[in-house]
Amino acid sequence: MNASSTPGLPPEFVAAVQRAAMPDFARWHEMIKAAGGCEQPIRLRGERLTLDGETGELIESYSTDDEPTGYLITACGNRRASRCAACAEVYRDDTYHLIISGLAGGKGVPERVSEHPRVFLTLTAPSFGAVHTRREKAGRVNPCRPRRDRPLCSHGRPEGCSLRHAADDPMLGQPICEDCYDYPRAVLWNAHAPELWRRLTLAVPRYLTTELGLTHKAFRQQARISYARVIEYQRRGLIHVHAVVRLDGPEGPDDPPPTWATSDLLERALRAAVTEVSVPIPHPGEGSTPHTVRWGRQVDVQAIQVAAELDGIADKHVARYIAKYATKGAEDSGTVDRPIRYPSQISTLEVSEHARRMIWTCFALADLPEYGPLRLRKWAHMLGYGGHFSSKSRRYSVTLTQLRQARADYAAQAARQADGHPKPAPEKPTVTTGRWTYVGSGLLNGEHFWAEQARNRIQQARRIRQQVTERDQSQKVS
Repeated sequence: MNASSTPGLPPEFVAAVQRAAMPDFARWHEMIKAAGGCEQPIRLRGERLTLDGETGELIESYSTDDEPTGYLITACGNRRASRCAACAEVYRDDTYHLIISGLAGGKGVPERVSEHPRVFLTLTAPSFGAVHTRREKAGRVNPCRPRRDRPLCSHGRPEGCSLRHAADDPMLGQPICEDCYDYPRAVLWNAHAPELWRRLTLAVPRYLTTELGLTHKAFRQQARISYARVIEYQRRGLIHVHAVVRLDGPEGPDDPPPTWATSDLLERALRAAVTEVSVPIPHPGEGSTPHTVRWGRQVDVQAIQVAAELDGIADKHVARYIAKYATKGAEDSGTVDRPIRYPSQISTLEVSEHARRMIWTCFALADLPEYGPLRLRKWAHMLGYGGHFSSKSRRYSVTLTQLRQARADYAAQAARQADGHPKPAPEKPTVTTGRWTYVGSGLLNGEHFWAEQARNRIQQARRIRQQVTERDQSQKVS
């Protein structure tokens, strides 16, 4: 079948049928399903050998020379939903299990961790200029920024906005006056946000010891603060921080907290630390007084409960909320999801004008020696933010590496069973070695349709399993 013989069919469908007619399609389809329907699968050539650790005897071997395709497919593993929806879904699930295990137990964390004081913390950025926003009250959309006297800014533009913006209005998050907006301070705030968070985690124990009248040594002997956090980009291009903060005993989630540990105490310490911590920003030139970056005035701290019926936010809702933002990036604020290497690229980017100005500012500040360590040119596509999207303290819960290893072990055991290989004896030492060569990445002509079909089926099955699990958990709680 070709396009000339089927003029009424879309070219994508014709290519998909042609790919299905190839002799290696069955094995390729099996591999793309194993990769979750990845949108950017990686093709590898090579071999893997499993040897007896004592005798050197060959136990198992695999080579892509034996594959009908001539290569092996593996998932790209990208966490961004804009780059690969399939791998982002896996990353979202892993993040959910990481968060929920630190709230309700599981994955090696005892269930009694749900009795520890824990809160859901949301931190915002300060204002660097008025932006268009959507205001709702009692189900009614109010004017954006109404001003009765309709004043003008120093650039001759209105300082207010009387429009009632729709939820998908592209004006949302854009400055009222781009020339009034403080782009250098906004970019530098994003760049210093990781350090601001680090200082916050150090300040909270100090406030707790002050309120309790303890020394720092006594506090470390009685309690530990654990956390897991993600960032969210606002439409104005600045980040939010969403975090679970928990008070444990000195050994972490396995250790009950002291009797004085309460959610109210943790909330007071967090609010006090948020208003106090700051990071100095150097000014270009010698002798200039440095600015400081601080958290915004909007701070939300809510106690986390085991169910929504209690006075607080339910733990599973928190886990879902945080996991949702683990797969999003700066592209949600109107920028791109790939690095920008040259200034000449900026003018041709398909981004909002606000994001374009922030990117330009990153490149401009990167040339100043005072801001060299921030690597703003590298993180221009992230609007200056160069930190991790998600992070956790060491003792919060299970790690992403452990979750991925458990999944890999399960897949390896399923493959051994399918091939008729026995499960290796746990007491028998083995050595696995491999040699792999990168061949390429992405889907070839005619493969997109089949990868999408596989991805949709896997995600539908995942949703069904989620619904069944939640139903069983609800019945258990009731």
